[in-house]
Amino acid sequence: MASFNKFESFVEAIAEKVHNLGADTLKVVLTNSAPVATNTVLANITQIANGNGYTTGGVTLTSVTLAESGAGTGIWVWTCADFSWTASGGSIATFQYVVIYDDTPSSPADPLVGYLDYGSALVITSGNSFTVDVGASGVIRYQEA
Repeated sequence: MASFNKFESFVEAIAEKVHNLGADTLKVVLTNSAPVATNTVLANITQIANGNGYTTGGVTLTSVTLAESGAGTGIWVWTCADFSWTASGGSIATFQYVVIYDDTPSSPADPLVGYLDYGSALVITSGNSFTVDVGASGVIRYQEA
């Protein structure tokens, strides 16, 4: 399972009302360059090459929700439907990181949320798919102290 890492700017952006995780258009891109915690916007990320089933700018997350896991639990879960890429006409370029960003805000444009680190380089060969299984725990899980 990949580990999720939030960008430092994400917490500040939440406090400044930049993100609306339940309503904004959230997207996911692939990179083989290690993100840095201090990256702030998509322009800081070097995406893999466009083609063979990968489109620069990534895929849009669907069925995005932000909800308390149970009334009064104080545990908030941000989740979405599983998402994937399918290689066609050749392999999708090597990647290790799956980066989530918010495509809705214009200032700053495309602020970063976080990324999944798969621990080693991956390649999706032609005819095969790579699916991120979000699972019951969601993308982000927050519990009040």
